[in-house]
Amino acid sequence: MRERDERPAAGRRRDGAAAGPRAEHGRQDRARIAHAAARLIVEHGLNDWALAKRKAARQLMLPDSAPFPSNEEIEAALAEYQALFGGEAHRRALRAQRLCAREWMQRLAAWSPLLVGGVAAGWASAHSDVRIEIVADDPKAVELFLAGRGIGYRAAGGNRAEDGAVLLLGERDLAVRLEILTPNERRQRPRQDATLRLDAAAVAALLDAP
Repeated sequence: MRERDERPAAGRRRDGAAAGPRAEHGRQDRARIAHAAARLIVEHGLNDWALAKRKAARQLMLPDSAPFPSNEEIEAALAEYQALFGGEAHRRALRAQRLCAREWMQRLAAWSPLLVGGVAAGWASAHSDVRIEIVADDPKAVELFLAGRGIGYRAAGGNRAEDGAVLLLGERDLAVRLEILTPNERRQRPRQDATLRLDAAAVAALLDAP
């Protein structure tokens, strides 16, 4: 689970004016925290990004007032980490995760599945869930579908009521996270939401690419 930080962006006063050298120092701290947090997420399997940011800041011996990077900056740092250190092991793991996603998207085709998160974007670690967003008028219909096929699942913890129900499916070495939205919730997605979402055809194209 990832948590958003509500701190104002570093290097900018509340009136919008740039803070000069202080802004540059803030950007450097944000970048350092982002890269240290990315390492913790990949190497130690931290799923709580807010916790990863706090641990990274402590490891870097930065003050409590240090500006935290945004989740988008964490994603960029994760992509850079995988490009530098992931190697063939990362490519194999990512392919396995995408194959798993394609299989589940075929099973759940009736609910317009979209692959989201690190498996879609390519920065996933071996600890990342395969996140699939689906649309259903009633989440119970999805639960009945799973139960009727003997597929084990459990409700995810955490406060995500605003995003609909979340179910976790156990898959040996791969965990699948179903995020169930109502049709209205998907239609009303904020325009500024730039999250990458892949349909089944796009996932298949990634898997077929050389």
